[in-house]
Amino acid sequence: MNDFRLKLLQFGEVEEDVSFTRLTTYKAGGAARFVVYPRNVFSLQSVIEFCRENNLEFKVFGNGSNILCSDEYFDGVIIRLNRTMNQFYYEDDQLVAAAGCSIIALAYDAAKHSLSGLEFAAGIPGSLGGCLFMNAGAYKSSMSDIVTEVQVLINNEAIWLSKEECGFGYRSSVFEKHPDWIILAARMQLTPGDRETIQNLMASRQKRRFETQPLEFPSAGSVFRNPEGDFAWKYVDLIGYRGHCIGDACVSEKHSNFIVNKGKATGTQILTLIEEIQSKVRELYDIELILEVEKFNWKK
Repeated sequence: MNDFRLKLLQFGEVEEDVSFTRLTTYKAGGAARFVVYPRNVFSLQSVIEFCRENNLEFKVFGNGSNILCSDEYFDGVIIRLNRTMNQFYYEDDQLVAAAGCSIIALAYDAAKHSLSGLEFAAGIPGSLGGCLFMNAGAYKSSMSDIVTEVQVLINNEAIWLSKEECGFGYRSSVFEKHPDWIILAARMQLTPGDRETIQNLMASRQKRRFETQPLEFPSAGSVFRNPEGDFAWKYVDLIGYRGHCIGDACVSEKHSNFIVNKGKATGTQILTLIEEIQSKVRELYDIELILEVEKFNWKK
């Protein structure tokens, strides 16, 4: 293990035996053998080559805001981009940002520059890379509305994909089908606007989020994708699961498409609650609630 650690230190900061309670907004799950913060793209490429040469499993994380980890030990490497790969700049009305950037920070900075288009993302606690991976959205807007290009590491070579090549759909993208592709950066087309109007809109939406979402507890945001033309929370209510708990994993009383961690919920408790809901909704209403949250390190 020490040999691996010394090798990984060549590429960036390294931590050992890190709990997923520190790495995800769910604050649940087991632990990872190594967490590496690569210094730059070249270091990232080297970490990936090292992992492949040494048969070490690896997974790229941003803020861990949309990931449900198992309680098992992950005997591999978590490559985290949010600490070092978080640079961004503007080209006139375009925002170019690295995958590790906080999407909230980008939204507020764009507002300061009187640029509109990212207001919808001001309450999404994820990284740019994670938001692109799932085509995150809110208020009837999504990443695909503003993205023009995405830089991706494919076979350890950095290339730019057009918006069309990214295959964006509702809470989906081509990246879900290619877990070996690693998002590095994106170019976003924004629109000049009035700074005060943009900031007021973001402030009003923030107030609404505090009123309607259980932000006082750890969660991964919405658990299920909305069925076409419908709402996932409605079916959670119909089966009587608003407020239902398994251990400290609870369906929120405030918003029933949120499953929150009220203390020391395990990954298993959260997943069990998710699967119970899916099963009951399928049985009673013939509706398949599709998981919006990504599962990681589950053997089944």
